[in-house]
Amino acid sequence: MSNESIDILLVEDDRRLADLTAEYFRQNGLSVAIESRGDRAVARFRTEQPRIVLLDLMLPGADGLTVCRELRELFKGPILIFTARDSDIDQVIGLEAGADDYVAKPVDPMVLLARTRALLRRVEESAEPAKPAGEIVLGGLRISETAQEVWLDGSSIQLTTQEFELLCMLARHAGTILSREDIFRQVRGIDYDGLDRSIDGRISKLRRKLGDSAATPARIKTIWGKGYLLAPDAWGDPV
Repeated sequence: MSNESIDILLVEDDRRLADLTAEYFRQNGLSVAIESRGDRAVARFRTEQPRIVLLDLMLPGADGLTVCRELRELFKGPILIFTARDSDIDQVIGLEAGADDYVAKPVDPMVLLARTRALLRRVEESAEPAKPAGEIVLGGLRISETAQEVWLDGSSIQLTTQEFELLCMLARHAGTILSREDIFRQVRGIDYDGLDRSIDGRISKLRRKLGDSAATPARIKTIWGKGYLLAPDAWGDPV
């Protein structure tokens, strides 16, 4: 068993691709362990204790979505899926399974490195001592930025770090339309490329956890062609 954690667990069955990717990351100062089978990925995760998991979807032994769901039960850190399956529905399914980001193959190693570093940077920032901050209260919705906790009608709502950051951003600007570009830059730390659907996936998950309608959302609204808006008056009375 490793004496200390590594930076990246790369779960990829294409050995040549895995070796080339790992070597590129190592040249840029990141430690990497490679696992080629899905049915061994969770055990390997327990052994290596990585800071981030890079996960292919099409794996022998167990598919990547199954692995992602199992890892999410154990791991609060970032999971990045990169795969040749690049349809919008595949991205949504991957994000719904608990992934924090989704990159379609083939991907330039520089882009994959940038995405990985952006996710690691968000983990580091969230681990910093909490700055004094108040609460955001919108009717029955109460957000503690200090404790990173959310309550709706008196009940605790469990969110991932990325979901919490997205909700805070929307709540701080309640009643204001935020573009995908603004949200992407703030939450992901990189510019929006016009194709990535990770923010849409997180919005969908937030709506579900906050009791909003998927078909006709009233709490987090989609303003077509402009972005998203958190409605300040759609949260009931304070509890």
